[in-house]
Amino acid sequence: MSHQTSPRTPRVVVVGAGIAGVQTAVALRELGHTGPVTVIGAEPHQPYDRPPLSKAVLLGTAEGSAFDVDFEALGVELRLGTAVTGVRPAVRELDTEAGPVPYDFLVVATGAEPLTLPGTEAVPGVHLLRTLDDAARLRPVLERRHDIVVVGAGWIGAEFATAARSAGCAVTVVEAAERPLAGALPAEVTAPMGKWYAEAGVELVTGVRVAAVEPGTVVLADGRRIAAGAVVVGVGARPATAWLAGSGIETGPDGSVTADEGLRTGVPGVYAVGDCASFPSDRYGRRMLVHHWDNALQGPRTVAANILADQEAADRAATTAADAPPEPAVAPAVYDPVPYFWSEQFGRFVQYAGDHADADTLLWRGDPADAATWSVLWLRDGVLRAVLAVDRPRDLSQGRRIMQSGGRLDPVAAADPEISLKTAAR
Repeated sequence: MSHQTSPRTPRVVVVGAGIAGVQTAVALRELGHTGPVTVIGAEPHQPYDRPPLSKAVLLGTAEGSAFDVDFEALGVELRLGTAVTGVRPAVRELDTEAGPVPYDFLVVATGAEPLTLPGTEAVPGVHLLRTLDDAARLRPVLERRHDIVVVGAGWIGAEFATAARSAGCAVTVVEAAERPLAGALPAEVTAPMGKWYAEAGVELVTGVRVAAVEPGTVVLADGRRIAAGAVVVGVGARPATAWLAGSGIETGPDGSVTADEGLRTGVPGVYAVGDCASFPSDRYGRRMLVHHWDNALQGPRTVAANILADQEAADRAATTAADAPPEPAVAPAVYDPVPYFWSEQFGRFVQYAGDHADADTLLWRGDPADAATWSVLWLRDGVLRAVLAVDRPRDLSQGRRIMQSGGRLDPVAAADPEISLKTAAR
């Protein structure tokens, strides 16, 4: 086919211009890939970072959050405002609104899309907060100091409620579960966090679903009606992978692309990274889907390394005699991180690292009832599995290093907030 490049300069096409897509392009160049690199983004804006959207961008203290990347100097082609509608791996072509795009290697980095509240799509004043345009639509809402109802008391709900309160809005947060962060953390850990809402002047309504949203009003399942100049929905996100239907690229029940330990899919030449990809973790003994910024930042280097390794292996195979095995290629990279994320809410800096799903012991460092800063540790057979730190960044950084090395803790020392985790490590 006319689009094929020489075997040593394959064309890499990255679908998705968020941090995972952009960092994949950067990592390819840093690791020495010299072939064409194209990043395709559905939004018309220059690629930008998402965390500031719920903070500085939303409050108007920053105009935008474009990545500080010189794509031209890197020789990376951007195709923005272009939706990808499908992929045909047999001929290595993408289908886009602007016509087909050929590739040698394809990286799926389309991230996640927010879940909507059924029946609210056509109701005026209902907002999501995922894109730069979403933040731009919400900024004047905050400036007018509307009464705001936030649906969902997860991480994004708490962050938006924080921003809305600092802008002077009256805020009510409605959560279907009995407590905030019910899907993320155990009840005893979220109990002190639930009190932050009232301290910030936010009304928290738990254990009740939203039955309907009418113009100016949110109707709850128990019949209560809450005045709402605007409604912000933060009830979770799902991998943005519907465009892969029929491609043969496998997705799981959660919609994530099923990648292997090197972030390869089951289709030759196709990789997946970031919020849209799940991967098997030896560290945690299960398949992981991580919807957080650090995962989208760290995974691309594994993808880039494996694209180069796979190309080198193909080149060696093509130039080796048919009766001789190819020489070993570049060592493939394995992706098995200690997940990490942070959240700024109600004047606190909350950080979490690890995964506590299989923990058998929970330890407190500091009592939330009388300490402004505190942490929670999760252990399994003495091995540190996860850390949640509230304004204790040293606990987080030391705990993260201990987890990366598979280290154990003395539980008595670890439970003393005056003793550093580094000292408590065995």
